[in-house]
Amino acid sequence: MKQILFLVLLLTLSTGSVRWSVAQNHPTPTQPARAELALQTYNSDVQVHPLLEDSSVVLLVDRDPYSSSRNHYFFQKFDSQLRQRWETPLEVPQEFRLVRTTFEGTSVYALFQSEYSARRLLVATLNGRTGMVHTTTFDMKNSRGMTDTRDLYDVKALDGNLFVTVLLERHMTVLLLDLQHNEYRFLPSVYEEIPTNFTFLADSTSKRAKFVMSQSNGLKSRLLVKQLSDKGTLLHSEYVQAESERGLLTAQISPGEDDQRLLTGTYTLRDSRYSQGLFAADLAAGTSPTGGRPSLRFYDFLNLKHFFDYMKPAREARLRQRGERLRATERQLRLHFRLMIHDLVPFQNGYVMVAEVYYPRYRYDGYGYSNSYSYGYTYPYSTMGPSLRRFEGYYSSHAIVCGFDKKGNLLWDNTFVLKDNSHGDLEETVRLRPMPDGKRLVLAYMEDNKIHYKIVDHTTSSPNDLEVPVQTSSIGTKEKANNASQEGLLPWYGSRFLAFGYQHVHADRGSDRDVFFLNSVAFD
Repeated sequence: MKQILFLVLLLTLSTGSVRWSVAQNHPTPTQPARAELALQTYNSDVQVHPLLEDSSVVLLVDRDPYSSSRNHYFFQKFDSQLRQRWETPLEVPQEFRLVRTTFEGTSVYALFQSEYSARRLLVATLNGRTGMVHTTTFDMKNSRGMTDTRDLYDVKALDGNLFVTVLLERHMTVLLLDLQHNEYRFLPSVYEEIPTNFTFLADSTSKRAKFVMSQSNGLKSRLLVKQLSDKGTLLHSEYVQAESERGLLTAQISPGEDDQRLLTGTYTLRDSRYSQGLFAADLAAGTSPTGGRPSLRFYDFLNLKHFFDYMKPAREARLRQRGERLRATERQLRLHFRLMIHDLVPFQNGYVMVAEVYYPRYRYDGYGYSNSYSYGYTYPYSTMGPSLRRFEGYYSSHAIVCGFDKKGNLLWDNTFVLKDNSHGDLEETVRLRPMPDGKRLVLAYMEDNKIHYKIVDHTTSSPNDLEVPVQTSSIGTKEKANNASQEGLLPWYGSRFLAFGYQHVHADRGSDRDVFFLNSVAFD
């Protein structure tokens, strides 16, 4: 009996030392700077732009978004220590509403659309160094189809021009806004019928706009890759497809010059709704005489080391065993995953790809029941009796991070298991920054006044439950932040992130306050 107690004690001490070691190897981030604005959710709206070029932050604030009399916009700039440098008002006619914002270098662009006519657009350009603002109005009275262009999906800046992805006559296309010459035109080289998977990179290194669009005949899907100049001229176009039964779903193209073009994305087996694994292709390697791509490589999710870390070990083991049994009979386990792929990030003479695995969420009203989302290899729902299904947003179970060399060889993979990550729109929530040692990466996101993060060292296993609360500005005073809303986390400079959102701060001494905050989150 004494021997058993001794072994239990020894195991406990050993486990404790391992946990202590893990904690020591994964540093806790600091929050060295914070700024607060006396704003509330019901009477303001804030767009946040962390600028890497000069380590500053620019805010576009709508002080009264629900006013029917006039617009109340202004820009604010903060330095790397979140000290306010200046404030510049922005005069916008009442008919315009803010649609999208973007930035390039130290310039920030705000795109407005008229509530009276979808043909009227206004662009406000902020010089982030001087605080000067210039506005340009586009009145596209004679543009065919502009009455249908009420959905402006995205806007990106390249060399002072704006590329706006729009829906036009049930096609996704691009509207180029030339701010210097006050000219506009739709780009005929980008015109894809919906539904289509559509990704776009404004590459400041090569001064090119790079588009990746999916095309399908109902049985098989391929990708069309196009490169345009900063003026919208088509420079290069090529198809990428597999010679096997696999279909290519969606992808991102790497930044850089034309001799370094890596395409990474997801592929499917027949069902274009779901991904089976990842693929990578070195586009600079060209094609074979028969049109094939020798550089095209496929990586089934079952072959990744960490993809199923979000499952319990017993469940993962059963899934892998099932996959092995089917493989022995020359069949494949059909997986049901949806992935949202982020832009590729240069890292260690290659690239890092981050992709979030998400599921749509539904609520069922009426008699019966149904599961709200699927978990990869089951059907999305089952029912008992009639019910009314209502879409409620998206749920993200985990984010995968993979390292590729410039030829598309998968070097390592890892997974960040997410906690309570639900959102109304399909948008990126997990952010990435390199650690100061240049060898490791930090994945992080913000949820309910907490910063959740993971330190990734290639394929090495590491904790998924590291978190720190968002600190308030008062030092030495007991405070509690709650009622968080519109909170988020963005990559900033070096190994720093920028946390932001609305908070109600309760103080044990003194008055409570409602604020919009900015916090510097450093992994230095």
